[in-house]
Amino acid sequence: MAGNGVFAEIFDGEVYKYYSEGEWKKSSSGKSVAIINPTTRKTQYRVQACNQEEVNKVMEIAKSAQKLWAKTPLWKRAELLHKAAAILKEHKAPIAECLVKEIAKPAKDAVTEVVRSGDLVSYCAEEGVRILGEGKFLVSDSFPGNERTKYCLTSKIPLGVILAIPPFNYPVNLAVSKIAPALIAGNSIVLKPPTQGAVSALHMVHCFHLAGFPKGLISCVTGKGSEIGDFLTMHPGVDCISFTGGDTGIAISKKAGMIPLQMELGGKDACIVLEDADLDLVAANIIKGGFSYSGQRCTAVKVVLVMESVADSLVEKVKARVAKLTVGAPEDDSDITPVVTESSANFIEGLVMDAKEKGATFCQEYKREGNLIWPLLLDNVRPDMRIAWEEPFGPVLPVIRINSIEEGIHHCNASNFGLQGCVFTKDINKAILISDAMETGTVQINSAPARGPDHFPFQGIKDSGIGSQGVTNSINMMTKVKTTVINLPTPSYTMG
Repeated sequence: MAGNGVFAEIFDGEVYKYYSEGEWKKSSSGKSVAIINPTTRKTQYRVQACNQEEVNKVMEIAKSAQKLWAKTPLWKRAELLHKAAAILKEHKAPIAECLVKEIAKPAKDAVTEVVRSGDLVSYCAEEGVRILGEGKFLVSDSFPGNERTKYCLTSKIPLGVILAIPPFNYPVNLAVSKIAPALIAGNSIVLKPPTQGAVSALHMVHCFHLAGFPKGLISCVTGKGSEIGDFLTMHPGVDCISFTGGDTGIAISKKAGMIPLQMELGGKDACIVLEDADLDLVAANIIKGGFSYSGQRCTAVKVVLVMESVADSLVEKVKARVAKLTVGAPEDDSDITPVVTESSANFIEGLVMDAKEKGATFCQEYKREGNLIWPLLLDNVRPDMRIAWEEPFGPVLPVIRINSIEEGIHHCNASNFGLQGCVFTKDINKAILISDAMETGTVQINSAPARGPDHFPFQGIKDSGIGSQGVTNSINMMTKVKTTVINLPTPSYTMG
């Protein structure tokens, strides 16, 4: 159970503690932040409302802990990460319970997220040993005008303190996707979890605590973004920010100093369907891509751009599958569960009402109870409707009928987002040409957009982000190159 057994020390019976100096602590502010259960719309948990003084202390400790950690052998870092991964997977049930209660993630998907996170940590440990275990050797005479009098040795060294800010929809997986690369590379980590998802993240952090990482190396501060958000992201002790979330990231990027940024900020992932596509395959992927976790995924299908000649047939196939989706509580493993907050539900409803006023075809009756919105397919959506461009982050999917491939590509590229997209066709030549033309970080051919497997590169362009994620890219991003040059008194040639 959450907050019990091995997790008892992270909870004082009323409020979950924050993590600093290898200990679970109560904030000196004496305040807490409520976490509302999306299903019951009642307070489920409370977490500490840390203040700026505590953030300063965490940063100071993280800086000194990192200096010692950087001297820890790679194999030892990897060993501790493997241990944390095993503990995380061992305690998947209580962590999954938190995911169900604070973000309404279906029970089976919640367990999957925790297991996937453990696998990511282990993979990162192995990949880090390979990447960081080798450097580069350059010689000077490869550049015109130089003799072989200089030997250049390069290696990757840590950045320092990494600030990790994951989103509510994957508060465990997208936290460890930042934590594990940071640690294997020799950095320290300060985690600021989302409010919805904070308790899941705190349980995950305790697994790293149980693994025996040095005190101060990992910290987790909770609190209101309005009080410590800017203070964290603009803190002079931060050497790198890895953020996943919404347009808050754009504001962070404007305020952060001269430090590396890794950001994934959402998308309006387009699904382009050509006349020759396997429509049963398309329909299955639209359901999986558009409605899993109630559409609350950055890589969800957010707009279907289908050729007019096959649109009627595709819409009927999708409608039939939508009718089979179960709607209800996450504890019951329902396909469609409540969206994370009432404000999110209100935003989604605003998009739906706008589409209704402007003449979209409702393939199902719009239905909402509290935060629970029934799955809705909107046909005959036009570019003047908000839903054609805005990211609903909910179980509502617009269909725009197109008359040419160029029209579909134009709509995709006119978006301010550029995370992922997909194209369905049996013609691989057309698929490649469309993929090259789509202004997105990734294009999936004959499959819905997806983040993963977790070692694949994952990136967005335009307002969808900065930099690239994925295990290898994250490790590289959280390091910098150090060069040592050996100067010889005379040219030296091997076997010369």
